[in-house]
Amino acid sequence: GYALEPSLYTVKAVLILDNDGERLYAKYYDDTYPTVKEQKAFEKNIFNKTHRTDSEIALLDGLTVVYKSNIDLYFYVIGSSHENELMLMSVLNCLFDSLSQMLRKNVEKRALLENMEGLFLAVDEIVDGGVILESDAQQVVHRVALRVGFINLTKQNLMKILKL
Repeated sequence: GYALEPSLYTVKAVLILDNDGERLYAKYYDDTYPTVKEQKAFEKNIFNKTHRTDSEIALLDGLTVVYKSNIDLYFYVIGSSHENELMLMSVLNCLFDSLSQMLRKNVEKRALLENMEGLFLAVDEIVDGGVILESDAQQVVHRVALRVGFINLTKQNLMKILKL
């Protein structure tokens, strides 16, 4: 496992914006943008720079941004300027492929908003505190299914116990 050596903190943020550049999901792993105001300004900026281009990589504010869009969603993974783009791309692809499986290939805003719990769990399986844990979508989907299944089972048991 020497691939991650340059720095363990490989991911600075994972973002999903809609096709107006509005935040649907944002997780920042360090304090490059400490306030929500600064984060939203940064999000607007990357959206403006990327939403009309076909490339997958941008350099912005000394950061490496890898991204991909699908229907009305824009996915971004952000790392430092010296970060390996392939590592960031593997996170992006893993997140996208995981969601694609979880949403039965229906990766668009409405389906995503109905499945935010799965999204939160998936991101947690892929990146923890900025450290990349997993890049295999099958593994992510499997673990999320176990966790969601456990949560739902627990809810059902509570309902029975409380006779709701």
